[in-house]
Amino acid sequence: MLGNRIQRARKALGLSLRDLAEQIALSHAAIKKYEDNEVIPSSDILIKLANALHVRVEYFFRPERFTLKNIQYRKHADMPERHLEEITAKILDQVERRVELESLFPTAPVQAFVVKNLPKIVNHIEEIEKLADQVRNQWSLGFDPIPDLIDIFEERGIKVFEIDNEQYPKIDGLYAEVNGMPVVVMGDHRPGDRQRFTLAHELGHLLLDKRLAAGLDIENCCNRFAGAFLLPKSSLINILGEHRNSIEPQELNLLKQEYGISMTSILHRAEEIGIISNNLYRQLRGEFNERGWSKKEPGKRYPKERMHIFEQMIFHALAEEYIGESKAAELMNMPLESFRSLRAMESQDVVHHQ
Repeated sequence: MLGNRIQRARKALGLSLRDLAEQIALSHAAIKKYEDNEVIPSSDILIKLANALHVRVEYFFRPERFTLKNIQYRKHADMPERHLEEITAKILDQVERRVELESLFPTAPVQAFVVKNLPKIVNHIEEIEKLADQVRNQWSLGFDPIPDLIDIFEERGIKVFEIDNEQYPKIDGLYAEVNGMPVVVMGDHRPGDRQRFTLAHELGHLLLDKRLAAGLDIENCCNRFAGAFLLPKSSLINILGEHRNSIEPQELNLLKQEYGISMTSILHRAEEIGIISNNLYRQLRGEFNERGWSKKEPGKRYPKERMHIFEQMIFHALAEEYIGESKAAELMNMPLESFRSLRAMESQDVVHHQ
């Protein structure tokens, strides 16, 4: 209903009833009546609401079809509850636009998510190594580095979205289900290796939730899956050898640039699969801490993950005349003139929001 749409857009911006009311010169009681569907706003008020809430008027008339379920956050314990509400509202808006776009194609542009022969129960954390290899095999990834993780997820039915880590610094990412579709969210200002670990960690949630034996911690297991998925055991042994008495930092840096996983995570992988001893791991981590590398690793920063598929689908649909420019701008949540500039490739600096 229209009131629900107003409330969701307000929460997505982190506005109180009073904040929104002040922006459009109404009382907060009037806004509440709109949100409670007691009063239907006039067309003039809808335009003011749309401007204040940074949405197009069409937004208010989309049907409410989606809910987020089984939400798993990678966040700090002190993250404000209102930030979770804002993030949820933003994700639902993005999901709606993505699903609407996909529905415009004669045949589905992306496949449904499936991983076959998942174990009914995981009894030991070591079994997660096999699960990571199983996913790589089914997705025909082999054991080489994965250059574009978002594209791999999207092509296999996992919808990936971003959140602004400058606005929400206490969250790295989340996993949720929306009407049965898996959704993964990552921070847009994190280093690329951290983004990739978050994506792989959330894939672990998707595969492991409700499959772990008693006593296994879900977060530890998802971390193990992320490391194994990004840097398989066989690949790491191939490169470092089965046993090492020492490891040079530059070796870790080169591996980081190749596989897109942090130096500290590589060290942890080497310890958990037995290449280095726990004593050597603790010694090297101590050296990292002393040199400030645990907070900011040395060497070239791994590039951030990029989203391609959503915009590619927009321009595909536009080229085939499934949609016009106005609809394309609405789906990309940007002004029509900005979209026209983007389409004409007049500027590479046009700001738009997925």
